[in-house]
Amino acid sequence: MMDSCSPPADIEPVADRNKSSTRHDIVKYRFQTSDLALWPILNLVEAEIRSKIRLVFVFSQAAAEVIFTTNDDKVYALGTNTNGCLGVGDTVSSLKPRTISALDGKKIIDIAAGHGPHVVALTEDGVVYTWGQNVYSQLGNGTSAPCLTPTPRSINHRVIKIACGNHHSLVLTDTGEVFAWGYNNCGQIGSGSSSNQSSPRRVNACIGSKRIIDIACGQTSSLAVTDNGEVYSWGYNGNGQLGVGNNVNQSNPCRIAALQNVVVVQIVCGFAHSLALSDDGTLYGWGANSYGQLGCGNKANAVTPIQVAVELGRVVLVAASPYSHSSAAQNQLGQVFMWGQLRMQSTVVPALTDFSTLDQVFVGFSAPPVTWRPLAVGKKPELSVEQSLANAFDDETTSDLRIVADGKVIHVHRAILKIRCEYYRRMFQSHWDESSQDKVEIVGYSYPVVYSFLKWLYTDTLELPPEDAIGLLDLATSYCELGLKQQCERLIRDGITVENSPILFAAAIKYHAKELENYCFQFCLNHTSEVVQSDNFQSLTLDVMRHFVTEAAKRGAFKR
Repeated sequence: MMDSCSPPADIEPVADRNKSSTRHDIVKYRFQTSDLALWPILNLVEAEIRSKIRLVFVFSQAAAEVIFTTNDDKVYALGTNTNGCLGVGDTVSSLKPRTISALDGKKIIDIAAGHGPHVVALTEDGVVYTWGQNVYSQLGNGTSAPCLTPTPRSINHRVIKIACGNHHSLVLTDTGEVFAWGYNNCGQIGSGSSSNQSSPRRVNACIGSKRIIDIACGQTSSLAVTDNGEVYSWGYNGNGQLGVGNNVNQSNPCRIAALQNVVVVQIVCGFAHSLALSDDGTLYGWGANSYGQLGCGNKANAVTPIQVAVELGRVVLVAASPYSHSSAAQNQLGQVFMWGQLRMQSTVVPALTDFSTLDQVFVGFSAPPVTWRPLAVGKKPELSVEQSLANAFDDETTSDLRIVADGKVIHVHRAILKIRCEYYRRMFQSHWDESSQDKVEIVGYSYPVVYSFLKWLYTDTLELPPEDAIGLLDLATSYCELGLKQQCERLIRDGITVENSPILFAAAIKYHAKELENYCFQFCLNHTSEVVQSDNFQSLTLDVMRHFVTEAAKRGAFKR
């Protein structure tokens, strides 16, 4: 047992930093049952059980431990069972799935694990269970004795997220509070000392009055994001993974000053590096970089956040695992990139893949091939009604109606339009001229807007840039399509930038989309300097500009 803050053996040594090496709602894809074969150990699960798998978590330094849940809310485990981490009541290894009876019917929604190993699981009701090794009190049960079966922890609040470091645990409650316990030799518990913590303790210093929305753990470090996008870090800092500008450990949360003008919405931690995603899709990284895991084109460590992976464009999701030196991200176009240690090779510049999800990066290229988060699994059905309707859209061979916009024809089906849309249901009544026509022209809206609207009637999905979504928002408002209006608002939120935010703000006001208006306003407020100097802001009507300035003043934007 180590009592000092010298880096544990499984932390990347500072002396080796420059040592050469040989070395995200746009994601519609879900892993299918057949994809589970990508992990060799899961090929040992009999087909009947494998067909029911709902959530999978692969962990340990050899990717030799697996916990999965099924659709009937049973929980299974298989693997080497180091320190009883399978939660089955003993330390006997097994290549056959064994049920974790203590979790039967508990509706597990999240799982995390430390290197010890110890395991933390979260139920749908917000209850936390822990089991496994406990030498450093990482189970939070008030002792240092191991526990071979899952037992609930007393947090007194509903937990919504969990994270594990090497030998410490972190949870986030629905009230925005962070609780921590376990090994604390480098201050990773955030208690202001280096004493281990045997039961859940709220992290109060610096963040106690703030609402936290995201947490992450590195090996012996911890990170948290507040609801206004500030990032705080604490714990071991030998590789700069705290991002505070030095290599000094922090026993209390410390705000990352270099991100002061950045609104962060997601953080992840690798073995000894950290990544943060801002609300405008910019990616930042800091910490260890000997494998190129920061994605900045070199292998130099960074003690303060730097913008990385700039070639990806707008990023919507980022991934890393404390078990590896690998990084991955997905951009607004759905493209998946990876970098860092990939199959024991160093990749300092993000590499474009043909993958559909970030999960595929970690099963195929991470060392070890662990899951960076519990993996949701879906079944691959035969051609469904939904898929058949999607295939029928704009199919001239089966259509009985042509919609014309900007002189271009879209082939549709009168019955489907009547079923899906009240506007068309009224249009095709006998007293309307259109009811007997085989061609209907739509004026006042562009072809991309009309096409996207009709395709939405068939598929319930939207594929168009945020700027075009403004026209579709107008159409949805006119046709009284509340569901489409909400989807347009989400699409606009996901695609907002400094450049287009004034236009989107004005559109939200025009179409009475109050939630979207608030979102766009807050984004503009977060980036006030850049927004008010943009051409699009200068082109706003006086009424909209006056409205923005008034609301900003109410929020204290102009106080000295």
